[in-house]
Amino acid sequence: MKYLLLLVLIVGQYVSAQKVAPFQLYNKNGKKISTNKFFKQIEKGEIILFGELHDNPIAHWMQLKTSQKMHKKHAVSLGAEMLEANNQQQVNDYLSGKISQQVLDSTASLWVNYKTDYKPLVDYAKENELAFIATNVPRKFASQVYRNGLESLEVELTEEERAWIAPLPIAYDPELPNYKSMLTMMSDHANPNFPKAQAIKDATMAHFIYEEFQSNKNQFIHFNGDYHSKNFEGIYWYLKRKNENLKIITISTVEQSDVHKLEDEFKGQADFILVVDMEMTKTY
Repeated sequence: MKYLLLLVLIVGQYVSAQKVAPFQLYNKNGKKISTNKFFKQIEKGEIILFGELHDNPIAHWMQLKTSQKMHKKHAVSLGAEMLEANNQQQVNDYLSGKISQQVLDSTASLWVNYKTDYKPLVDYAKENELAFIATNVPRKFASQVYRNGLESLEVELTEEERAWIAPLPIAYDPELPNYKSMLTMMSDHANPNFPKAQAIKDATMAHFIYEEFQSNKNQFIHFNGDYHSKNFEGIYWYLKRKNENLKIITISTVEQSDVHKLEDEFKGQADFILVVDMEMTKTY
């Protein structure tokens, strides 16, 4: 009998170890948390920076669920890197029903995966009369910075165009680790303006997030590529420059072959880490 009990215990442990899960949430210290606890703990954040991997369906699904859960608790505003500030009027017209999805498709600079990954978020805002803020700098300005540096914005932009970016001059710290690593990744082809092009995006997104938050004090949930907010840099750094007392919560999305234990390299890079099985199907 004792051998039978031992066999049951061993098999049970094996089955548990082989449990298949598409994702797991962790806090910044690497401790597993449930989705319910995750939603409970982010309720009090004034600004939530949800860092995604652009082609990861679990991240997009969790962004929608986060929006729905937070909206049930209090007033929220939404916003995204994937929509550019010069398209805010088209977004507003779509939200109010003045234009159709077809018109939005033809007049706004939408990402290739907009319909599968971001339309559900925008449509949720539309159905519930929430603000959805196009926070990113127009891509042509980021390209301009890459070619000619941040200083070129001071002399080449019209007054109308200046309304689509963060106020000039843009603060820039080349010693921030994420910006430094961008140059390292480029190796011998490093262009010192490369991280500056990232910085104009980070600064502009922080500007429009803060502007909306200041106007109504709604919890602002922002969707952006993980690199824009991980390690409490990027957008986070620019927001803290505006108000160091802001209660900002960061979420980082990573992929691992095993979701049951957070790898050391990802610990501490955000308040919460969403770990997704790396074999998860991509959205595009």
